Amino acid sequence: MALFGKPKYTIVRVKKRDMPEGLWTKCEECGEIIYNKALEENSKVCPKCQYHFTLGAQERIQLLIDNGTFQEFDSHLRSLDPLEFKGPKTYVEKIRLDQAATGLPEAIVTGEGKLEGRRIIFGVTDSRFIMGSMGSVVGEKIARAVERSLRGRIPLVIVSGSGGGARMYEGMFSLMQMSKTSILLADLHDAGVPFISILTDPTMAGVMASYASLGDVVIAEPRALIGFTGPRVIEQTIRQRLPEGFQRSEFLLEHGQIDKVVHRKQLKNTVAQLIDYFQL
Repeated sequence: MALFGKPKYTIVRVKKRDMPEGLWTKCEECGEIIYNKALEENSKVCPKCQYHFTLGAQERIQLLIDNGTFQEFDSHLRSLDPLEFKGPKTYVEKIRLDQAATGLPEAIVTGEGKLEGRRIIFGVTDSRFIMGSMGSVVGEKIARAVERSLRGRIPLVIVSGSGGGARMYEGMFSLMQMSKTSILLADLHDAGVPFISILTDPTMAGVMASYASLGDVVIAEPRALIGFTGPRVIEQTIRQRLPEGFQRSEFLLEHGQIDKVVHRKQLKNTVAQLIDYFQL
């Protein structure tokens, strides 16, 4: 054997074991890799850093409404295309794609159910559907939910997850939903029927500037982004660095814009206690 000779090696390529997709999720906050089943059992909250993942409308219903008690309202309502909006995708195409992706006819689900045995009128927006933005159907379903709450003197609970504000595809028809929902909620307040507003990440723009901010009690999940215009746009406009945590739940609580920050696991019990307080 030569002194400086190189041994011969056989290179063996080992195939990676096939692993089914969709078993793990990476936390957007801390980078922790979480087994999906464990994440769902923990109400989609990261067990390491407590980051609250986004929940869809049906998941919110399962989280807050007693099993088997939810009866949906106005599921037949559909958005029209008053501006015949055209862009990279038409408005009609965008609606159709989001309906297929979410299984929802629109960005909100409303209905009646029980929360720890307490009868409530309930609404929840879903940020997966055109960012949970408020078009004519979203505004109308909220308005009808408020009217049902007023007629039956039943507490109203709305969970907002809307990063899109008023829906630009409908122009003025969308903007007028801000005043419509606000006026009806003023009537509800005057009648002494409680409205509890729950803000999740994100709750922005026209939604936050109307019904979402008008609760008798306004609750937010931890670290939720809440505001009108996003922080990047504000910084570019005023040319100043914003404070740490600006527009997050904790910052708004500290400055008196919301009433309480509640972990998702305590949310149902907290709302039940509030309803009991209002009905004393």
